Amino acid sequence: MSPAHTPNEPLAQLMLEAGFDSRKSFARAVLEESRHAGEPLRHCDHTYVGRWLEGKIPRGKTPVFIAAALTRALGRRITPADLGMPLSGHVPADTGFAYPETSVDAIENLAALWGADLEGARLIRAGQVDRAAWSETSLRWLVNQLRWPDEAERPHGPRVGMADVDRFRATIDLFVQLDNRFGGGHARLALVQYLRTDGQRLLGGRYPASVGRALFSAAAEGTLLAAWMTYDSMPTSGLAQRYFTQALALAQSADDRLLGASILDAMSHQATYVGRYREAANLARAAMTGTRTLATPGLTAHFHAMEARALARLGDARACDLALVAAVRGFERRKPDNEPPWFQYFNEAELAAELGHCFRDLGRATDASQHASQCLAVIDESTFLRSDFFGDVQDPV
Repeated sequence: MSPAHTPNEPLAQLMLEAGFDSRKSFARAVLEESRHAGEPLRHCDHTYVGRWLEGKIPRGKTPVFIAAALTRALGRRITPADLGMPLSGHVPADTGFAYPETSVDAIENLAALWGADLEGARLIRAGQVDRAAWSETSLRWLVNQLRWPDEAERPHGPRVGMADVDRFRATIDLFVQLDNRFGGGHARLALVQYLRTDGQRLLGGRYPASVGRALFSAAAEGTLLAAWMTYDSMPTSGLAQRYFTQALALAQSADDRLLGASILDAMSHQATYVGRYREAANLARAAMTGTRTLATPGLTAHFHAMEARALARLGDARACDLALVAAVRGFERRKPDNEPPWFQYFNEAELAAELGHCFRDLGRATDASQHASQCLAVIDESTFLRSDFFGDVQDPV
């Protein structure tokens, strides 16, 4: 074995699990997948399989065909990323942008997205936002069209219980603390790696609906955090939008309407940043419409604030003022202890920053300066440093 390669243990384990007791039989299965795809491999035999097991990464689309052979045999999706085989040259341009039809589709979308991100796929990381995807995503969420599969559709994978979900959520909370202290660039890839390993393993397991919804809610929070970290590091990249979209689908799978609305609210923030102001206003309005009888006063205040940010950039002073009045009224009625745990960052400094942004964009320098000073006066410089960075009224949006 060449010392330059490390044995590919994931491939060996998956071959064993799939029942491939010989390298020749696996080579035949990979060949067959390439023929099904209309791109038959010229050479593939037991010698090639041996090289893959030794750690050599095949060229071209061979990793795709290897993953397809294992997917067919195991009855669950296996990606080249699961095998440590880069797929950056074969990542569809719309990966992660499309809102899934089912919860299973959401898991598959994320598996592909996590893998492409970790492998540094240029198309995924450097791609721009998709303006049309925002409209489709918010509409799909509003009409609640996402099918939840029963356990019979997940016959493979480990048994997952609430203890597993609790451990997963506790780990995500640790990443939240790191993000709040140091910003998204600090541990972004570590989070994506954790989601790709433990998150993907749990989501692909077997669990009753009650456990599944708790798991999907935790995974949605983790994916939302990945979206925020990506936005923090690469604010104009479409990668953050892809993560936001798939996080929304996970939240909908969990029947977590408030978390879903908060994700739309976050998407509105990004849309404003990249100059898509009408889409930003509509995303904030969708969040409000979809939670009109459910949202807490604090959440509703933030939805109005995001709408106001977009309206200010559009120069619609009257509509912006109305949205700001609604935001302030909602904030005054909020009870922090009744707000969701993942929304504890929204405080007086955050609201003052949002007001300052709007007044600055409307050309009201005195009001903007006043609220900027209020924001700085109440920042505690310890807990939500990343959030405070986005609240800085000196940022470009």
